[in-house]
Amino acid sequence: MFYALFGIVDMILQLLVWIIIAQAVLSWLVAFNVINTSSNFVRTVLNGLDRLTAPLYRPIRKLMPDFGGIDFSPIVLIIAIQVVRKLVEGLALETSATLM
Repeated sequence: MFYALFGIVDMILQLLVWIIIAQAVLSWLVAFNVINTSSNFVRTVLNGLDRLTAPLYRPIRKLMPDFGGIDFSPIVLIIAIQVVRKLVEGLALETSATLM
């Protein structure tokens, strides 16, 4: 039971990593005028991804110094999520070992 719950948490964290990667790639494509933001669909997708990721980036951006036009907060957030995933995996293994 607990192992399944830890698996669900791990899947949600992995989905969050993919959302962050998609948001970063789309922001680069918009910055280099590869994607036209006058399209309603593109604008909706970008707005949705920004609303999902902005609350996660905000505390990181407050702590990190300004690097000009380069935003390292997605990289820091992905590293933090990977650390949490490893901790959850270890906790799942430890919990399953004590329940047996």
